Amino acid sequence: MAEASPVTDEKLAAAAMKLLVEDPRFKVTEAEIRGNSYRVFENAPASVAGIFAYAAAAHGDKEFLVFQDERISYAELWSRACRLAHALKDELNVAQGDRVAIAMRNYPEWCVSYMAIIALGAVAVPLNAWWKTDELKYALEDCDAKIVVGDGKRLGFIHSFKDELGLTLILAREEAEGADHHLSGLLAKAASDAPPSPDVHPDDDFCIVYTSGSTGEPKGVVLTHRSCVSAIFSWGFIAAAMKEARGGVSMFGDNPGILLGVPLFHVTGSHSIFLLSMLAGRRIAMIYKWDPKDAVDLINQEQLTNFVGVPSQSYELMEAAGKDGLPSLIDIASGGAKRPADHVSKLAKNFKQANPSSGYGLSETNALGCVISLDQYQKRPDSTGKAVPPLTDIKVINDEGQELPSGKVGEICIRSPGNFRCYLNKPQETTKAITPDGWFKTGDLGKIDEEGYVYIVDRIKDLIIRGGENISTLEVENAVYKHGDIAEASVFSIPCDLLGERVGVAVYAKDGAEIDAVELREFLAKDLAGFKVPERIWVSPGPLPRLGTAKIDKITVRKVALQHPPAFTAEPA
Repeated sequence: MAEASPVTDEKLAAAAMKLLVEDPRFKVTEAEIRGNSYRVFENAPASVAGIFAYAAAAHGDKEFLVFQDERISYAELWSRACRLAHALKDELNVAQGDRVAIAMRNYPEWCVSYMAIIALGAVAVPLNAWWKTDELKYALEDCDAKIVVGDGKRLGFIHSFKDELGLTLILAREEAEGADHHLSGLLAKAASDAPPSPDVHPDDDFCIVYTSGSTGEPKGVVLTHRSCVSAIFSWGFIAAAMKEARGGVSMFGDNPGILLGVPLFHVTGSHSIFLLSMLAGRRIAMIYKWDPKDAVDLINQEQLTNFVGVPSQSYELMEAAGKDGLPSLIDIASGGAKRPADHVSKLAKNFKQANPSSGYGLSETNALGCVISLDQYQKRPDSTGKAVPPLTDIKVINDEGQELPSGKVGEICIRSPGNFRCYLNKPQETTKAITPDGWFKTGDLGKIDEEGYVYIVDRIKDLIIRGGENISTLEVENAVYKHGDIAEASVFSIPCDLLGERVGVAVYAKDGAEIDAVELREFLAKDLAGFKVPERIWVSPGPLPRLGTAKIDKITVRKVALQHPPAFTAEPA
């Protein structure tokens, strides 16, 4: 692979401007969306299915999905999806706008089902594959989907309320009782593999993604075709600009391939990996379940060039790779949560040929927001980058909704055609989150520096207020991760009659290490202000519990910790 030219902000800006002027794919115009004017890509496809059709035509018989001993080309995957779309319409009377749920772990059938539903003009509802009976029932009642495509385990949970909700179950893989159809049987019955041609408007709904539920009842985030296409093409734009600025060297590599080690029901998996790979002509190697050693083996075996995962996964990957490294890897990205600054330098040191990079986005923005990579990330490891051009705007506001100047901390707001339409069946929540002029209030606290780089300080709800002092749980966690024996950490509030709240932390040790809670507190006291140092420390015997998005489940960690005595308790101050 050719050596890339160094990239500066000025060089990247010049490359982006050249693309806007010369490349018709990225021509920008304006469009009205729900009463507000937005910058949009004039020549982008009207629907997400346009990305599927483009990928099949552009990459054809090129290998796309690799799962165990299965290898599926772009053309074959699209053919299966079109056949399933016709079968859903002809055999099950699925019409444009109907909601069809997907309840399965990462399998090729997940991709086929997702593409088929969207190609038909129906609305895909990917359900959290970690959910069990109650959560699945809640979501299916909430979205009113009457057809579920699932694997054996998920359909086993759903079967208990199948008749109550009047569901039709399609078994995709594994064994299960009570399925009405098998996906393979529907594919065999399909009359055609020609793409369906529904009359889809760009602002029609295409998908409902459920939030992780870390703050209580899950919310259905309603996404439109235009919102998704805007996100995918924005990433395509920044990749093209980066390639131009690097003298023709792609961030995806000469033979691009990426590991899928995060759930497809989350936008990092479905958008940043699956859909973007279609646009980029990038192979996807699916791993059955996350295991860092298996991930290292698969990356080396398939000579993959890219990795995207939550921060803990990239760190575990580095630990598992050891001194042999991962020679084919050229970009190691994180999303879904902020990567500790200390990890950035360690990744750069251990993977000299791979650039650490990071992105910031939410389900509500189709994962579109900020991106940072290369030297910019090394210089600013605490930053999540700049707003992704050319459609996205970001600002920081105070409690009164007024925009704050550079360097001031407030709530981060995002405005782009990539934003969601609404929270399903939650008009009050929607009104709180989306301003009349189209800004999405993220619930994240942050600041923007004079050069436009965004810094996430914390979630608003995750602030600990100790005796009137605001404490960022993220700041304390970053300090904890600097300790050499810590593999996982979660900082949370402890109720206190005197001060309102105190700081607690649960930690899990790296393999072969033991954590001395007293020594850990002394270590933290060296760099943190006294009021920020945890006053209760729990040492977990196993990995901390996680949500379906692979983020640490802070609510469960806190609940369990407060039911058990800590390994260390400071004297009340």
